Amino acid sequence: MAPIAVGDVIPDGTVAYFDEQDQLQEASIHSLAAGKKVILFGVPGAFTPTCSVKHVPGFIEKAGELKSKGIADILLISVNDPFVMKAWAKTYPDNKDVKFLADGSASYTHALGLELDLSEKGLGTRSKRFALVVDDLKVKVANIEAGGEFTVSSADDILKAL
Repeated sequence: MAPIAVGDVIPDGTVAYFDEQDQLQEASIHSLAAGKKVILFGVPGAFTPTCSVKHVPGFIEKAGELKSKGIADILLISVNDPFVMKAWAKTYPDNKDVKFLADGSASYTHALGLELDLSEKGLGTRSKRFALVVDDLKVKVANIEAGGEFTVSSADDILKAL
């Protein structure tokens, strides 16, 4: 399948997360993104160095600037289970704006066409690193990294594109 691109409508799919009351929830991506402008960004894995030290902190730190440019929500997706995503989210105690979403079986990642086979490294199917700006389900910006790079999908890259 071709990767998601500018002009495409994002596919619907189900993700899982823990809410503010620490209850496991499932939600459709469309329910989280319909009728508003959101950032959907994906990372290869929770607790991995580039994701944890650069990619996620950038969106947490720049959330105010992103919201001032019309972004309603910042959605992080990773091919991990919701318990791992919950534990990872807790390592960012100052985070109030990035929602950590689990795509445990990579089904949504496959629907986006952004899967990355890291089997040779013992990680199985993961997500490419990416950042999308989605306005009422339509992709306006699609910054998708090649391999394990981190050159076009940062919060600063998205700020420049807004």
